[in-house]
Amino acid sequence: MQSTTAATPSQKSSTSGKRAINLSLSVDVLENAKRLDINISQVCDNHLREVVRLAQARKWQEEHAEFIAAYNQIIEAEGLPLDEWKSF
Repeated sequence: MQSTTAATPSQKSSTSGKRAINLSLSVDVLENAKRLDINISQVCDNHLREVVRLAQARKWQEEHAEFIAAYNQIIEAEGLPLDEWKSF
């Protein structure tokens, strides 16, 4: 016979795609947001998503800086590939 157990919070979060966390916010900002019916979770999620995207882009640029510099030198010296067939 199989036993049934309640899903743990981590199991529930994997199906919903979200997880509850503790977050400290300035009291005045929190009160104003609540008074204006701002969805704090959504705003935090959206802003954090953008911060993560920018950090990932910056990290990628740092990790590939040598390649980008070398590629730019080649383009500067030789021009763009197929540039001679460009009609504009």
